[in-house]
Amino acid sequence: MNFLTEIREGLGISWSAIVANKLRSALTTLGIVIGIVTVTMMGTAIQGLNRSFMNSVSSIGADVLYVNRYSWFIQSHQEWLEAMKSPRISLDEVDALQRELTLAGAIAPEADDRTGVKYGKQGSTGASVIGSTEQYQYTSGLTVDQGRFLTATECEGGRPMCVIGCTLATNLFKGQPAVGEKILVHNHQFEVVGVLEKLGGFSENGGVDEGVIIPLAQYLRVIDDTPDFSIQVKARSLDELDDAKEELRTVLRRYRHVQPGDPDNFAINQQDQFLELFHRVAGTIAIVGLFITGLALFVGGIGIMNIMFVSVAERTREIGVRKAIGAKSRTILIQFLIEAATICVLGGVIALLIAWPATLLLRKVMPSDLSPLIVGVALLVSALTGILSGFFPAWRAARMNPVDALRNE
Repeated sequence: MNFLTEIREGLGISWSAIVANKLRSALTTLGIVIGIVTVTMMGTAIQGLNRSFMNSVSSIGADVLYVNRYSWFIQSHQEWLEAMKSPRISLDEVDALQRELTLAGAIAPEADDRTGVKYGKQGSTGASVIGSTEQYQYTSGLTVDQGRFLTATECEGGRPMCVIGCTLATNLFKGQPAVGEKILVHNHQFEVVGVLEKLGGFSENGGVDEGVIIPLAQYLRVIDDTPDFSIQVKARSLDELDDAKEELRTVLRRYRHVQPGDPDNFAINQQDQFLELFHRVAGTIAIVGLFITGLALFVGGIGIMNIMFVSVAERTREIGVRKAIGAKSRTILIQFLIEAATICVLGGVIALLIAWPATLLLRKVMPSDLSPLIVGVALLVSALTGILSGFFPAWRAARMNPVDALRNE
């Protein structure tokens, strides 16, 4: 008897045994179902969060440097107090960078705040308002869906023009064309010249999607005349990012008269900081999730092992007969391993049928995706749990002496 024949025969006998004990098999799979649902939901949540985060972080730009008064991720209260002593970023520094940087492809100052935005009876009380220049489109990686972006002439002249995010456009105009219409930003009238494509991601309160971009001169006039600026510097190429960062740091230290040996009184932030934090947090979540999943599968596996020992004990005489007429120990081992694996895979299938609608519900509150990879992993984990749990009962059955087995009543 070749191996494939043994597998086929083992599947047939295993299915017959499962069908003959429907209630026992159903109760046995319960622990596996719980474990696989946990595996699946954890996987869908982590994969969804990872994809959404990467989409959001990609908008930051791997080749963009952000000059701020302080680091994005401050580790202690003392560090925060020290950062607050640093002088604010000024527009004069923007001018200095535009004159002296040789490795920058685009440079854009940025000031932002939250204020009311209205169009007719529709409005938003806390929309993000960003003041910048025409270079902001390139440093922020924005794509215009309707109309156009702000021009250099409009920004230099401080004309009351604006570009709005797609979510804000939908909320204000309810599907009607927005380009050419006039909206109120902080009770000042601005003409909409463009609508951005949806950016998505984790930006607080929607970020640019629910925001308005206006010329920096208009921002200083109607929103805040003494903002805490930041500067976005896009390197000419990703290969030159490290050199561009060092050049940027050198120019700022010289402009701010920072003495050699003294720490920087500014921060240069970049995408890597977000990725490092996310991977650290995601790793912690995965470890906790794996522990909970492992615990559930361990309990389910103990149940499988227990029921397989019972099954072996009940079928001792059958095992004796099969071995007496020539069945090999390997054949008996494979038969019981297949039976244990089949019970677990059935549990995995039931778990996936539960996880699929659960994922659809979860999608309403957080990013989640039941991908083919997760389905495959769930079924593989089910099968492995069955094989590992059923090995000792199957080994015991395979090692039975046929004479002793036939004497069993």
